[in-house]
Amino acid sequence: MVDSCVGVLAMGRRAKRVRDSAMVVARWMMPSDANPYGNVFAGAIMRYIDEVAAMVAMRHAERNVVCAHADEVDFFEPVHIGELLVLKASVNHVGRTSMEVGVRVEAENPVKGTRRHVASAYLVMVALDENGRPTEVPDIIPETEEEKRRYREAEERRKARLARRRRPHMH
Repeated sequence: MVDSCVGVLAMGRRAKRVRDSAMVVARWMMPSDANPYGNVFAGAIMRYIDEVAAMVAMRHAERNVVCAHADEVDFFEPVHIGELLVLKASVNHVGRTSMEVGVRVEAENPVKGTRRHVASAYLVMVALDENGRPTEVPDIIPETEEEKRRYREAEERRKARLARRRRPHMH
């Protein structure tokens, strides 16, 4: 696992803390984001999830990134026009060139000040060099118990993704 010092791991690879790239972004849900009944489209929410995941991954890698995999995008409750979509994102785990970014999505009623957990997603972002090829990224240093839990859970998801990729495909 990771060393507790900031900056460099035992193997000499550069490392960053989770909080160095984490962010919270809020977007106001407008009629253009929703169907005629006032429910925000899942596709609109997914776009905002992808955007914040890319911002976090770019902050961590200090490079351009692309989404290689969207894992477990779960929707729990509808979001409505006029609510604030609050997206909380951070790097959970890092491979050699890839990063898993976790995004928690909440809907806030700005008048009442209430929030609901409406969706969660895990995206695998890959850092690109100047030629558009995957390139190494700094490792991640989880410091809090929650960050360490997310790191362990992300390791398990990564193992499952790799196992699925190794299975022969049926056509």
